[in-house]
Parts: sequence; structure tokens; C-alpha cells
Amino acid sequence: MKKISALILAAAALLLVACAPEAPKTVKIGTIQPLTGKIAVYGKTVSQAVTLAVEEANAAGGINGKTIELVTEDDAFNPDNTVAAFKKLTTKDKVLAVVGALTSNCTLAITNLAQGAKIPLITPTSTNDKVTDAGDYIFRACYKDSFQGKVVAQFAANDLKAKTAAILFDKANDYSFGLKSNFEETFVALGGTVVAESYTGDTKDFNAQIANIKSAKPDVIFLPDYYNTVALISKQIRDAGIKVPMLGADGWDEAVGTGQVELVGSYYSNHYSPETGSDTIKAFLDAYRARWNNEEPNALSALGYDATKILITAMIDADKAGKLTSEGIRDAMAAVKGSYVTGDISFDNGNPVKSAVVLEITNGADGKLATKYKATVNP
Repeated sequence: MKKISALILAAAALLLVACAPEAPKTVKIGTIQPLTGKIAVYGKTVSQAVTLAVEEANAAGGINGKTIELVTEDDAFNPDNTVAAFKKLTTKDKVLAVVGALTSNCTLAITNLAQGAKIPLITPTSTNDKVTDAGDYIFRACYKDSFQGKVVAQFAANDLKAKTAAILFDKANDYSFGLKSNFEETFVALGGTVVAESYTGDTKDFNAQIANIKSAKPDVIFLPDYYNTVALISKQIRDAGIKVPMLGADGWDEAVGTGQVELVGSYYSNHYSPETGSDTIKAFLDAYRARWNNEEPNALSALGYDATKILITAMIDADKAGKLTSEGIRDAMAAVKGSYVTGDISFDNGNPVKSAVVLEITNGADGKLATKYKATVNP
């Protein structure tokens, strides 16, 4: 009788093992980028960098043997679309974490949703200071506008010896307004004078604002906007006979591709420079070019790559600890400390502690616009 009971128990145990659900073989992460719309060039390059990082991770074994499945959504640079994309990723696709969004206004539309749902979110490129205010599930790979605005203001005052700065900014854009505010605060604290003029995103004719700027006779002009708008403004500034250096931030990163000769001799802050030549940077450049038909990555590409690498590193660490959960990933991300393409990174309340660089726009040897490394500014 005892033998029969033992056999029954053994058979039951085998049946339970056979019926037990298999451990998941894939892990989903989502990314939200503007793949269409007026800044699609940014969305494309960041999305390609995110894809590259995932492919490399899978080739190296994924999340401790689990394949990473990347789900990509397009928000077309529209915060309402970002919200819809986030809800789809987290409710339908069941992603564990999200890389995105790209712009500050789009990311700010979903940070409270991510915090409330306890979904770890890391934005590669949203620099607005408020992005990480939503809580401890929100991270970024880029530095904050308060640091970036400070970098440009310090460069203007200390390196260019500017005493008066004009600012022409988009008052309806969180990115532009945030940079304006932080540049102004730092430049004034350094003893400078600021004259500010504003516009809204659909403006094409800036001549009225430029006339006011010209009358102020500034030493520099700060243009905290994206490269496509800066291309329009810079031409109108030079057409008005103003010859002082123009200054910008990371939104200028595609400016050299516009061929705007008016920007030669101008400067902008950025997240890294290929000219610094670290082994990590070289490996990234080679891998990106090989994967994407010799396309040249920009700083936003590097940030997309770093953001994804940071997330994957955290997921691997969380999984090793038996905590591949939203909370486990969050804790592991907060503890990340390492060398990445855009510098040595650790986190302070979701914000990376890292340096910035200043680049000069020049005429390249091939006759096309190029950038030249000028300085590194540490936090």
C-alpha cells in the first residue's frame, strides 16, 4: 500500500512539473520616439541607437538567457500621442520598462503615469529639470537644462568674455524656456546683462525680435531651440547685419547638416564629442556605422544607446538578484555606476552625474560644416 501511495505521489509531482508554466523566455521593453513629424530625424537616430543596444545585448545572452523584445512606438512629437503610446506599451504589450520619450514636453506627459504604474522609465534626451520630479521610477541619460544652461552661460562669460547676451526663445516650449531661464540666471550672476525676446513654435519671421536684439548691441545671442528653427533664425540674424557669435544647446546637434554657413563661429553645449576618442566611443561609432549603412551617429544617438545600456544593465542585475520586477529594476538603475559613451555616469535622484562638452561649428576640410571640440565642463 505504501508503495502504491509513493507511486501516486511521484506521478502527481511529475504531473505538476509538466503542467507548471515555463519561465518566460523573452523580456519586453518599450521605446517611444518621434519617428514622424518635424523632428523625425532625431527620432530615427535615437530609435536606431536603442535597437543597436538591444541587438548587442541579445547577442551577448540577453537578460541572463532571456531574449529582449523591443516594442517601438511613434509619438510624432505630440504629447497626446506619447500618452497613448505609453498606455499601449504598458497595458497591451506588457513591457517591463520604457526608453523615452525624446523631447521634454512629451516625456513630461507620461512621467506621472509611469510613476503611478511603477514602470521604470528612462528618457535619453529630455533635459527639462522637472522630468525626474515625478518620482523614483523616472531616470534620464542626459544632463538637466539647469546644468546645460549654466555651461553655456559660463562659456559665454568666461571664455568669450561677453558682457551682454540676447536670448531669442520659444516661450511655448518647455525645452527652450527652461534653457533660457537657466542661462539667464547664471549669466546675470556672473555680472552680465540679458535682453530676452520670445516667439512661439510656428513663427517663421523673427525680424521684429531681431531688430530689438540688434538695438541692444549684445556680445552673444543664445538660441535655445532645435536645429531646424535655429537654421531659420540664424539666417535672419546674419541678414540683419548682426555678426556676434550665436550660442545653443544640444538641440543644435543636427545643425551642421543644414549647411547654414551663418552658424560658422557659433558654439553649443552637447553630451559628448567623438573627438575625445575613448575606446567606448570608438566602439559605439564603429558599431553604429556598421549597423546603419555608414550613417553617422550624433549625440542624441549616443544618449539613446546609453539609456538602453543602462536599463539593460539594471535588468541583468535585477534578474541575477531574483528581482526582475519593476521595483527591482528601479533599484538596480539607481545603483548603476559605469563608463558609457557620453561619459562616466552615476545617478542622483534619477539624474546622471556627468560632464558636458562645448563644440564650435566650423568649416570642415571638405567644405562642409563640421564641429570642433572646445571644452569639457564638469558638474
